Amino acid sequence: MNGAQRRFLPSIASLRALEALDRLGSATAAAEELNQTQSAVSRQLQALEAQLGTSLIIRERKTMRLTPAAKEYAATIRGALQTIAQASLKVQVNPRGGSLNLAILPTFGMRWLVPRLPDFAARHPEITINMATRLKPFDFAFEPFDAAIHFGNAEWPGTSHLKLRPENMLPVCAPQVLNNVTVAHPRDLLDLPLLHIETRPTAWSQWFDSYGVSPGTVSGTIFDQFSTILQAAIHGLGVALMPDYLVQQDLKNGNLVVAYGGATRPLGAYYLVWPTERSEDRSLKIFRTWLATQAEDEDPLPR
Repeated sequence: MNGAQRRFLPSIASLRALEALDRLGSATAAAEELNQTQSAVSRQLQALEAQLGTSLIIRERKTMRLTPAAKEYAATIRGALQTIAQASLKVQVNPRGGSLNLAILPTFGMRWLVPRLPDFAARHPEITINMATRLKPFDFAFEPFDAAIHFGNAEWPGTSHLKLRPENMLPVCAPQVLNNVTVAHPRDLLDLPLLHIETRPTAWSQWFDSYGVSPGTVSGTIFDQFSTILQAAIHGLGVALMPDYLVQQDLKNGNLVVAYGGATRPLGAYYLVWPTERSEDRSLKIFRTWLATQAEDEDPLPR
C-alpha cells in the first residue's frame, strides 16, 4: 500500500464512530455502544473529517447528524467493518485453519444439521463451525454470519442458495383432543382449537387451501418455536400443523395422532443461503459442497 492509499485509510476507531452514529442516530447512543465518552466520539469524527478534508457532520446545538454524503459513506464502510470483524474472529478461534459462522433455525438445526456434522468434522477437521440461532431472515451486513439455514423460498436479497429439503406438514394432536369428535373432512378441524407457529403465519390457510377449503381467517394460539408448539400439542391444547420429520417418534409412541389425512405437499423448503459476494470463501465452499451430499428430498432424518 503506497502513501496515497494510506491517506484514505482512516483509523478503525473513527470509522466505527461514524458507522455507529449513522446507525443509532445520536452521539450518546454511539458512545454507549462503543463504551466511550461523547467527547471521545466527537474527537474521532473530527479527526476523520480532517483526514478526508471534508465535512461529514452537521452540528446543531447539542446534536450531531451525518451529511447525505457521510450517510452514503457510512453505509459503504459498514460492510467493510463487518468483514474485518469476521476475519478477526476466524483467526482468533481457529488460527490453524478456517471457520464458518452459521445462523441456524433452532429445531431444524438441532434435528437435521447437527446429527450430520460429525461426518463433516471427520472430513474437514481444519474448519470450525460456529453456530447461533436466528428465527427470521436478517441483513448479513449487520450480523456476523457467513451463511444461514433459512426456511421459505430462495428470495433473500443479495444471496445465493442451496436447497436442503422440502417441509411436508402434518396436522397432529393428542389422542384426547379427538374424543367424541368426528373429523370426516378437513373443514371439521375448524371446530377444534388450532395451534400456530409464528414463523409459518399462513401454514394453516395453505393447508386448508390444498384441500379446497376456504377457511377465511384461521385463529388460534401462536407459538414462536416448534419445540414449544410440539409440547402444547402433546398436552392436548389443540391441533398443530407440524413438519412430518419432527413428529414421527411421538406418533409412534402414541403421544400424538394424525388429526386428518397425511403429509401435505411441501409448503416451503429449507435452504442454505450466503451472501453472493462471499461465494468464493474457502470454508464456505467446502461446507456447501459437503452439505449438497446431504440434501436429499426424501432423506429420512435422524431420530
